[in-house]
Amino acid sequence: MSQIASGARLDDVIKTELERSTIRAISWRLIPFLVLAYFFSYLDRVNLGFAALTMNAELKLTPLMFSWGAGIFFIGYFIFEVPSNLALEKFGASRWIARIMVSWGVISALMALTAGEWSFYVLRFLLGVAEAGFFPGIILYLTYWYPAEYRARFLALFAIAVPVSTVIGAPVSGLLLGLDGVMGLKGWQWLFIIEGIPSVLLGIITWFYLTDRPAKADWLTAEQKAWLSSRLANETAAKQASHLTLGQALTSPKVIALSLVYFGFVAALYGMQFWLPQIVKAFGFSNAQTGFVVAVPYLIGTIAMILWARHSDATRERVAHVGLPLLLTAAALGVAGYVGDPTVTMIALVIAAIGVFCTFGVFWTLPTAWLSGTAAAGAIALINSIGNLAGFGGPYLIGWAKETVGSTSAGLLMLAVLPLIAGILVFVGNHGTAHEFAERAPAK
Repeated sequence: MSQIASGARLDDVIKTELERSTIRAISWRLIPFLVLAYFFSYLDRVNLGFAALTMNAELKLTPLMFSWGAGIFFIGYFIFEVPSNLALEKFGASRWIARIMVSWGVISALMALTAGEWSFYVLRFLLGVAEAGFFPGIILYLTYWYPAEYRARFLALFAIAVPVSTVIGAPVSGLLLGLDGVMGLKGWQWLFIIEGIPSVLLGIITWFYLTDRPAKADWLTAEQKAWLSSRLANETAAKQASHLTLGQALTSPKVIALSLVYFGFVAALYGMQFWLPQIVKAFGFSNAQTGFVVAVPYLIGTIAMILWARHSDATRERVAHVGLPLLLTAAALGVAGYVGDPTVTMIALVIAAIGVFCTFGVFWTLPTAWLSGTAAAGAIALINSIGNLAGFGGPYLIGWAKETVGSTSAGLLMLAVLPLIAGILVFVGNHGTAHEFAERAPAK
């Protein structure tokens, strides 16, 4: 009996070592590259906030015009999001993501040609069309590689590109504005060109670097591929009890509810992202100083996001790990909008950033816990596309408030309502994750 027990323990050790080596190999191969890709994706999307520090005055863009231009990106994004994610499922991640990256990099660089209100709107809309499908495509792609119990921490590691793009991109963008007059171009034009080119180059590399599915991964051993295939197959089988067709997934009340939750989250994320540079500069900082100050909330938010996601995986709890940060975000934005003191406002915005990024790191475990295949591809894209419409609404609320009452404070107060509603929806909705860890349940 002792020999049998000893053999069983040895088996467990071998499986654990195999599991660890497989996850390690996947993570070193995929995560750094995907983080880099998302870094430039997000930077090219939101560097407009820094360009606005000089571009708005030079092109005579009012706060409302800027809000329309910032937000119209998400209209194009919304229209093409679901078709793009379905194309990724059909053609493979490497080819489709490469196409997305090259096209958005080109258009981002072309933002340097903006000459007035309407060229601003057109180029921002086209940038949204080009980038549609990238983020939900990567979320879907990661479900091909990571079992459920690892998903939150590695989704958070991928999402780390969002705050890091500001931690690094904000100071760099502030400094690039100092290139004003070099080769006859404005500083904001150099910002768009220099930050757009890397996406094109990285997109070309993506075509050759990414592996579409584990079965094609010649950088995994046969044993690692067998272990991963078995684990993921068990998860997929557990989800079959709630298997939905594409049409059912797109009309599912749970998917619609998650879309509304994500809407509240995105409103807070982009409301801060597009307007924070202007809020901070109003405190009396230079462009370069603004870049470094804006980086602080995102640096702290990055650390909080990783720790929160690891805690969610360790406790196997998702709902509170999404809902509580949303409520924290709402409270912090309310304080930032109500208190006029610059120090208190910055502390509140740091707390809001913590709430936003802690939500981001865990949110996508909710739909991937019970969706798979084409239904997952369509539903993830739908949630992301509806949610990202708030990328129009959030910045617009603050721009409207600034133009109407002359201050961003009222906009922050109104913005706080959306993550508040989203947090409540998480707790009252049916967002359980009973199937997510089903493969770990003991055999009966």
